[in-house]
Amino acid sequence: MPKLMIVVGTTRPGRAGISVAEWFIDHARRHGEFDVEVVDLAELELPMLDEPNHPRLRQYTQQHTVDWSAQVDGADAFVFITPEYNHGYPAALKNAIDYLHWEWSDKPVGFVSYGGVAAGTRALLQLKQVVSVLKLVPVSEAVNLPFFSQFIDEDGVLQPNEEMEQSASAMLDELLRMETRWRRCAAAALTLGHDVSRAGGLCHGLRPGGHPARAQGGRAPGARSA
Repeated sequence: MPKLMIVVGTTRPGRAGISVAEWFIDHARRHGEFDVEVVDLAELELPMLDEPNHPRLRQYTQQHTVDWSAQVDGADAFVFITPEYNHGYPAALKNAIDYLHWEWSDKPVGFVSYGGVAAGTRALLQLKQVVSVLKLVPVSEAVNLPFFSQFIDEDGVLQPNEEMEQSASAMLDELLRMETRWRRCAAAALTLGHDVSRAGGLCHGLRPGGHPARAQGGRAPGARSA
């Protein structure tokens, strides 16, 4: 069963978004097709990036980076849960992403966003640019919650409507489909000598050099210059 890492991207004390996260985590587990791992950045407590070397070198000097690298490397797909702060996403989430490079590469990612009238979608515009540079593969399906506080009851529990449940299921289904195609593509490419382009229909629409390169420690041009 593929491992889905759900990253809770807000660390603010008193964050209302934890209700959104708890609902989606429960939904993902009930979906039943993933081994779900939850990473709450408030509990992970990564300091601001403190590694002297570019992450693509994987020459980590801090134990917290080594541990974070192992967690991300072991995941097959991701969901980032994020609010919208001033048309952007939280600094803690950007910091957690920037710690690593190859560990993210060529894995599907989905998003749960929440906010006011824009439902967090302006934050997603920025976030999708960042994850694409790291060769994560965003799926089209997403969960966007406008005026999300209206769905949270007096006990702090989010009460989803049918549309929210359907959106969550559709995104999880697409993450599973993409992860399965990557896995099959990797197997075919390895059989054909790591040449993904010769894997035919299995790799149609997928980024060349995906899982096979990852499995063999392959590298592509770096995403950052400093």
